[in-house]
Amino acid sequence: MKNTLIGVACLTSLLLSACSDMQMGATSAKTTATGSAGGETSQNANAGLQHCSASLGTVSIVEDTSAPWYGMLTGQYQLGSTVPVLKLLVQQSNCFVVVDRGRGLDAAMQERALNDSGELRSTSKMHKGQMVAADYTISPSITFSNRNAGGGAAGLLAFVPVVGGALAGVAGTMKTQEASTLLTLVDNRSSVQLAAAEGSAKNIDYGMLAGLGMAGGGGAGAGAGGAYANTAQGKVIVAAFTDSLNNLINAVKQYKAQSVKGGLGTGGTLQVN
Repeated sequence: MKNTLIGVACLTSLLLSACSDMQMGATSAKTTATGSAGGETSQNANAGLQHCSASLGTVSIVEDTSAPWYGMLTGQYQLGSTVPVLKLLVQQSNCFVVVDRGRGLDAAMQERALNDSGELRSTSKMHKGQMVAADYTISPSITFSNRNAGGGAAGLLAFVPVVGGALAGVAGTMKTQEASTLLTLVDNRSSVQLAAAEGSAKNIDYGMLAGLGMAGGGGAGAGAGGAYANTAQGKVIVAAFTDSLNNLINAVKQYKAQSVKGGLGTGGTLQVN
């Protein structure tokens, strides 16, 4: 009996391992930020991403990590920084040359500190005056959505159960997820905001419907849809930022500098008695 149980356990293990289906580059795991970028070239970029024939300057991408939306993003939704995704999208667009002002800069400064201490080789070519200035800064933010048109608790994404009609019997198993994002572009030398662009995305999650018709009504379906639902928030946010960037690119392509009579920062034309 003991040998039989061991044999069954081994067979079960073999069957489970045989069912593994590892897929590199799986479409289901992708967001709207796809492919790669190298200099001004890109591979497998999103076909809907706007593109510039020539770069407009250098840009850093800086998040306000003290903002409420960032705390919800990393806390409630367990998602990481938006900067890596935006770096990929911006470089693929070829509209700006990205300079790192995050951990990449920290690593660069550490190398310089090693050089100043005499630890690096004399041929390291780590000299002062080699860093490139950021002409502009792009700041991302995620705006909050209500759960339904009638109000309700605020959230980073809106989850709206579908009811009525043919789907009335599965109310709560299909959910609409929405995100609205904002990108602002600031000139670092003058601190003037040059452009701002909103973006949005919507996704209908049908994952929970996988269990319809199975025993227990929706128990198996909830498990089947859970894996996708856990990443749906990130996918819809990336899609919204892609939309924001497209709108920002369209804005800077048509950019015309604002002017104030008497010059910027000289008091303005709205007088106080």
